[in-house]
Amino acid sequence: MSPTRSLLDVRPLRASPVFRRLLIGRTVSTLGGFMTLVTVMYQVWDMTHSTVWSGAVGLAQALPLVVFGLFAGSWVDRADRRRVYLAATVGQAVCSLLLAVQGFTGHVPVPGILALVAVQSSFGALGTPAAGVFVPRLLPREQVPAGLALNHLTGQAMMLLGPALAGVLLGRLGIGTCYLLDALSFGCSFYGAFGLPALPPEGELSRAGVHGVLDGLRFLAGHRVVRGALVTDLAATVLSFPVSLFPLVNAERFGDDPGTLGLFLSAMAVGGIAATALSGSLTRLGRPGPVMLCSSGTWGAALVLFGLSTNPWTGLALLTLAGAADSVSVVSRATIVQTHTPDALLGRVTAAEGIVGRAGPSLGNVRGGVLAGWTSGTTALVTGGLLCCLAVAGVAAATPELRATADAPPGD
Repeated sequence: MSPTRSLLDVRPLRASPVFRRLLIGRTVSTLGGFMTLVTVMYQVWDMTHSTVWSGAVGLAQALPLVVFGLFAGSWVDRADRRRVYLAATVGQAVCSLLLAVQGFTGHVPVPGILALVAVQSSFGALGTPAAGVFVPRLLPREQVPAGLALNHLTGQAMMLLGPALAGVLLGRLGIGTCYLLDALSFGCSFYGAFGLPALPPEGELSRAGVHGVLDGLRFLAGHRVVRGALVTDLAATVLSFPVSLFPLVNAERFGDDPGTLGLFLSAMAVGGIAATALSGSLTRLGRPGPVMLCSSGTWGAALVLFGLSTNPWTGLALLTLAGAADSVSVVSRATIVQTHTPDALLGRVTAAEGIVGRAGPSLGNVRGGVLAGWTSGTTALVTGGLLCCLAVAGVAAATPELRATADAPPGD
């Protein structure tokens, strides 16, 4: 195999100028989004010095996605996804502008700030399932995994760059300017999507309200491959997500060094970026099911070894491996969802995938924290990783279709 085939497959950037423009716009907007996340947390802490209010920032972002996600997906499956995405982008930009105004004036109490964050997240809950149709509609089927890998790589890169940039700009330009830059970044996202063709659902339109949501859930319950992919991801994150354990494990095993803790928090993202940058051979393989199962098992095994490690450098290497496995699993899961879901259901299924992706790590952090309180950080890590491996093996054994899954026409 040519070494260049192992590098990130960039054919979508050459094949589709529309996809290229969309990717650039969404990348800039993602950068602004991570800047706003840090800015909100900084502002709320500065106003309250309360961990409860700081934690409420995450709740304000996650709750609308969980509550409205499936209904938003049902609406998306009844409309032109391009128009829905553009409308959601405008709504998010307006919320960022209002956050900027209050940042400059300083007259809005914390509940008002959180309300703006929640409204902005509600628009995001609408835009995310609308965007879920873009890659499979804009790219040839064989390039869909590569397009999803490009989306994932740029998102992770902005996750590293955004908080660091916000930290610099907060000290120099202030809270209001950071929010304003986020609002301007949505202009890039709007421009990137404005040139898209009309993207109405292909096939039967979603039924309105609860009936449309139930139709989507019936599809998920009945499609063994898509269901298996989402169950695998949910099991891996709920049973073994480690971030809440890092401070305790650092204190127990590595002398409570804040420098080590900071590296732990970065190692997984670095591993994810590296794995995605070298994902060409996997995205060209066309076997997302087996790849997802293997990478999810690797994630669990790496966390078991991290929990047993007493050397900080070995621990960092294992977390880098875990981050790499997680990124491969995410890209493979998205490939399965977008190549095996009929277009008419893709908004609802993408919304469900987003809920799994947001709720799983949050529940995993709670699980790890509670178990560590009863036992130790090491015990919580090791048992979580082992349970993850067992769960992945169980899904693989119960879902032979997922073990054999190749890229296939939707609705197979």
